Amino acid sequence: MTAKTIQDLFVHELSDIYSAEKQLTKALPRLARAASDEELKKAFEAHAEETQRQVERIDAVAQAMDIRVKRLKSAPMESLIEEGRDVIESIAQGPLRDVALVAGAQKVEHYEIAAYGTLCALAKELGQDKAASLLEETLQEEKQTDQKLTVLAEQGSNKRAKAQSAAG
Repeated sequence: MTAKTIQDLFVHELSDIYSAEKQLTKALPRLARAASDEELKKAFEAHAEETQRQVERIDAVAQAMDIRVKRLKSAPMESLIEEGRDVIESIAQGPLRDVALVAGAQKVEHYEIAAYGTLCALAKELGQDKAASLLEETLQEEKQTDQKLTVLAEQGSNKRAKAQSAAG
């Protein structure tokens, strides 16, 4: 990355999260298929739809700021998705895999929360109120998704995995 200005940094960070969201759009259906808990499947499916809207929102940010998103591959997201593949391949379908899928999904959400928080701050610093507002909307969605995943884990997956471990 070569950044000489805060604008350059903003474009790079926006490009990275754009790539991350695109990668996630492809990964979420696989996570939904890998989950055994119906509520978790539904959460992954709903987040796939939400993620597509977030990609469209990034397009709106780029248009509002008259910038072009760079074509790059988000290395952090690529790594997090690979971790999800490893979970699917190494843990049998069931409650324990569901716990691992939730853990991985929360890592993704935390990465996105950090990215969108940074982008909001940079957009505000650049005086781009419309872009900041759009990015803030996505930031709040990411925080809500993280909270939903916490509830799914605490009220279901974790308990089922513990019971399965005790029985096995």
